[in-house]
Amino acid sequence: MEKKSYTPMMMQYLKVKEQYEDTLIFYRLGDFYEMFFEDAKIASRELELVLTGRDAGVDQKVPMCGVPYHSVKGYIERLIDRGYKVGIVEQLEDPATCKGIVKRDVVQIITPGTLIDLGLNEKKNNYLLEVEETGNNYIVSYVDLSTGEINVSCIERTYNALKGQIDTLECKEIVVSEDFSSEMILKIKENNRLTISYQKELADEKEYAHISEDISDYRAIKSINRLIGYLIKTQKRNLDYLKKARVINKEKLLQIDGYSRNNLELTRTLRSEERYGSLLWILDKCKTAAGSRMLKRWLNNPLYDLKEIEGRLKVVDSFVSNFLCRKQIIELLKEVYDLERLVARISYGNANARDLIQLKKSLSVVPEIKTLLKDSGEMDLFVLSSRIKTLPEIVDLIDKAIIDNPPLAIKEGGIIKEGYNKELDELKYISHNGKSFIAGIETTERERTGIKNLKVGYNKVFGYYIEITNSYLNMVKDEYGYIRKQTLTGAERFITNELKEKEDMILKAEEKIVKLEYDLFIEIRDKVKEVTEDIQNLADILSMIDVLSDFGEVSVNNGYARPNFNEEGIVSLKEIRHPVLEQLVGKENFVKNDIYIDNERFLQIITGPNMGGKSTIMRQIALAVIMAQTGCYVASKEANLCLFDKIFTRIGASDDLVSGKSTFMVEMMEANNALRNATSNSLIIFDEIGRGTSTYDGMALAQSIIEYIAINIKAKTLFSTHYHELTFLENKISGIVNKNVAVHEENDKVTFLYTLQEGCANKSYGINVARLAHLPDSLLDRAKQILISLEKNDASSAMKKEIVIKEVEPEYIKEVKSLDPLNMTPLEALNYLVELKQKID
Repeated sequence: MEKKSYTPMMMQYLKVKEQYEDTLIFYRLGDFYEMFFEDAKIASRELELVLTGRDAGVDQKVPMCGVPYHSVKGYIERLIDRGYKVGIVEQLEDPATCKGIVKRDVVQIITPGTLIDLGLNEKKNNYLLEVEETGNNYIVSYVDLSTGEINVSCIERTYNALKGQIDTLECKEIVVSEDFSSEMILKIKENNRLTISYQKELADEKEYAHISEDISDYRAIKSINRLIGYLIKTQKRNLDYLKKARVINKEKLLQIDGYSRNNLELTRTLRSEERYGSLLWILDKCKTAAGSRMLKRWLNNPLYDLKEIEGRLKVVDSFVSNFLCRKQIIELLKEVYDLERLVARISYGNANARDLIQLKKSLSVVPEIKTLLKDSGEMDLFVLSSRIKTLPEIVDLIDKAIIDNPPLAIKEGGIIKEGYNKELDELKYISHNGKSFIAGIETTERERTGIKNLKVGYNKVFGYYIEITNSYLNMVKDEYGYIRKQTLTGAERFITNELKEKEDMILKAEEKIVKLEYDLFIEIRDKVKEVTEDIQNLADILSMIDVLSDFGEVSVNNGYARPNFNEEGIVSLKEIRHPVLEQLVGKENFVKNDIYIDNERFLQIITGPNMGGKSTIMRQIALAVIMAQTGCYVASKEANLCLFDKIFTRIGASDDLVSGKSTFMVEMMEANNALRNATSNSLIIFDEIGRGTSTYDGMALAQSIIEYIAINIKAKTLFSTHYHELTFLENKISGIVNKNVAVHEENDKVTFLYTLQEGCANKSYGINVARLAHLPDSLLDRAKQILISLEKNDASSAMKKEIVIKEVEPEYIKEVKSLDPLNMTPLEALNYLVELKQKID
């Protein structure tokens, strides 16, 4: 159909839709948001709405469906959760004063990454990620619009690095430039449930210069400005509450790749992808939503800076030793609402009066928190208190202005306290007394006329009226001044000049009251907005106090020990436990172990049966390192640790069917990532590497990996295996030692002792474990016969030949040797030099 044949209203809709082709347009018409054409078909399917048609000036009706404006939030949440974008179209003019069709336009585009007050999990950040391609790296910046937090970092330009960032941040939307690699976009879409948004324009550098003022890298600034440009385009308003961008310096963080983060179940479990059963579930007893979000960020990014780690631990020490202060702080933090998101909504312009009351209640307890820390007698808590800025003027303003239990709506009055504004009080007096007068008219008129069932009523059509039933109409006299207004079946309705005068006075007063209350509320909200940065800083420090007091409380309740750090490369953990499993099975049932690793015994081969506890022991060592470098106490009796720069793990069997990768392929990729990136300061945990292929292939690869780590990397490594033939390496290569998990065997029955001890296991007990699973006895007997036959043919002799200790030449040395500098441009040479330095580092 030609556009010119549509009605003016539909033409207006089509003009808006042209600008937002990838967005579902919610078009406001009266009390409904309507959707048309393909948008209507999508919405009717996704929201289970009835699809109807609308006359639009053409022969065929236009597909249409709609939702009531007062319940639109729930519908939008469902669409956003399914990855759609929703554009809200509102009237921009008053229909009563404009001529012709009312002007309408998009006032906001809501996307999965730009939620601020819809469907947010209070314990999670909602990050929107922007990715820039540059040289050998991706520059990624990410923002949480609901808190104003912005971060930027540099990652390796690989799919795995980008996927790891997406998974860690749990992003639902990515912003890229229009010329971003289409191949990478396709790969991202295939393997992630994400909304991809394209953004060409960058934000004005001058207007938002304060956000990037601490950043010198122009590439990072470009990424941030593209991200802000997208926010401006979708949110249609100034976003001056956004915080200064923070550079994520990987050199100061314990680096954990996406595979390892998932394997260790730091913030969600592998099976259910829920918090329950993860390390975060155990540690997060925070009392504020912002504290829970900060704790999650800390666990995803532990520190590799001893000064910062010790700084956190000293505060935890103070909370542990000062029971009374800790308990009082925890109780007060329960009164603190989500300051981060409250101040964001206030500055964004969509806060209501209840948000201000929550802000007042939160700020009211801050002076007491400050005093408790200051008077605790603990120097570290005293220093912490000095960073807290109380805001009594804001508390006083809200307390004087806003009633204690205001309505959600801000345009219907009933918000402002009596005594705050003289003009408002006068209008309320007029309105109240006018209503009292009208209420008294009924009694007065009954007495004056003698009509016993006379009553005064009100409706929106006629206003106030006097109603008299037909049986008393003969008592109405001219001197009463009644003017007939409406005839009903059983009664007549009248008005009087006096009644109309009072009605006019009341209605004008009420109209003025509603407008004045709204204006006063906006004025109050703007005054609060002036201290946005102070409230954001306060939210940050209170979140930190929440997390560190939580560490103290959890450490005391669970019997954790303070970690100490050494520079000798020692890992000594006495009576270590798995912090999650001990809670699930009960502390009394969990078997504790002692762990000792140093530079002379840095690679430990762990043998023993399935279900014997090998994976649990290795996991709990990694979790102890992460907890310690996050600034928390450790689930052990004593903890003396060296500082680790990276953690790599390969635990459990998993495939990647979406990408067409088998379990073994995923295993080799994860192993490769560790072998190429680990240093002597790293921790590697490999659980049964090589089991995904044939026995000989698996053993060969496992032995080669162990040799490579021991000779070329020398990272502290825990390598569990069922290949007992590998235990001979202890006597061949220095740094390798054998450990095993103890088992008690009696009459073909095994009891797992879950204790790590010196030496190697003498067999795998696979048949014994199968017996525990109640496999048929005849099958088990046959398996024993086959095992005896196989053991007669010793398959391990070839592996025990003399090992030639040879350090592998680094890949970058081979590359340099093959370079042809004379055929490189200056720019290519410079780029390669940067890449070479990164590889050497």
